[in-house]
Amino acid sequence: MLLDIVSPHTAGDPMGKHKWLNCRLADIQGRLDELGHGVSLPVIGRLLKKHDYRLRANVKQRAGEQHPDRDQQFQYIYEQRSEHQMAGYPVISTDAKKKELVGNFKNPGQIWCQEPEIVHIHDFPQDAVGRAVPYGIYDLQYNQGTVYVGQSVDTPAFAVDSIAHWCQTELPERFPHIPCLMIEADSGGSNSCRSRVWKRDLQEKVADRLGLTITVCHYPTGASKWNPIEHRLFSEISKTWAGCPLRSFDDVLHYIRDTKTQTGLTVQARLVTETYETGVKVPDQEMDALNIEYHDVCPQWNYTIRPRLNPGPR
Repeated sequence: MLLDIVSPHTAGDPMGKHKWLNCRLADIQGRLDELGHGVSLPVIGRLLKKHDYRLRANVKQRAGEQHPDRDQQFQYIYEQRSEHQMAGYPVISTDAKKKELVGNFKNPGQIWCQEPEIVHIHDFPQDAVGRAVPYGIYDLQYNQGTVYVGQSVDTPAFAVDSIAHWCQTELPERFPHIPCLMIEADSGGSNSCRSRVWKRDLQEKVADRLGLTITVCHYPTGASKWNPIEHRLFSEISKTWAGCPLRSFDDVLHYIRDTKTQTGLTVQARLVTETYETGVKVPDQEMDALNIEYHDVCPQWNYTIRPRLNPGPR
C-alpha cells in the first residue's frame, strides 16, 4: 500500500538503492487518510527506511568541467615556490576572507559557556557598527599571518596596499635585503589575474617603490581551497571566533590576534580606515608602460613584474 502511494513520487534509479521522494511525509499521510488508514508520521518514516529511503543532504563531489591547464598550473606553482624558497626568497599566500557584519549578531559555531550570548534576531545592516573586510597575507616559510581589516570595500587597491605595507614592515625583519618576492593568489576577487588595477599597483607601489621583483602565480578558477592561506590561516581564524559575536572592530582584531596553532602559527591584525573606490579604470597607455613579463607556462596566470629604472610620475 505504502509503496503504491510513493511510487509516482519516487525519483532516482528504479533498479538500484539510490532513490528519493519529491513529496513530504505529510502528503503520504494525507493520501493514507483518504484510503482509511490512520498512520503517524514516525511510522511512515520507519516504513520508508525499511525500503531504503533516507533523509539525505546534497553531497559536493562533482567538480564540473576543469580547465585543461589546471594540473599543469598546480605543478608550476609548486616549482616556482620551491625555486624561490631554495634561493631564500619569501613566498606569501594572499586572499580576502569572507566579509563579516560587525555588531551584536549571531556568529556561526558553538563555545563552552554557562549561558548563551544574547544577540539580535535579524542581521540588519542598519544595526551594524560596520562591515569588516579582512585581507590576509600568509608567510609560508615562517608560518606567520597578517590580516588587514578594512572598513570599506575589497578592491585591488586595498589588496596591494596591504601587501606593500607588509613588505615595508615585516619583510625586512625576516628577509632583509632580498630582491625577489613570490605571491600565490586566487584568480578572482581583489587579486584577480585579469585586474589591471592589481597589476598596475603592484608595479608602482611594490616593484618600483620598494625595488622588488615580484612573481605572481594565480590558482585556477574554482581551486581557491588549495591556496595555503585558506586552510593554514583563515580556517584557524574561523575556529577562534566560532560562536563569538563580533560586536566591535576591536573584537575582530582581538580574535584574529588570538589565533594560534600547535604548529606555531602566529597572527597579527591591523585596522585599515582608508576608504577605497570601486570601478577604477586603467587605460591601455598605463598597461603598456608596465615592466611585466608573462611566463611561457600558463601566461594568463603567471607573470613577473620588475622595477622600472625610470617609473615616471605617480
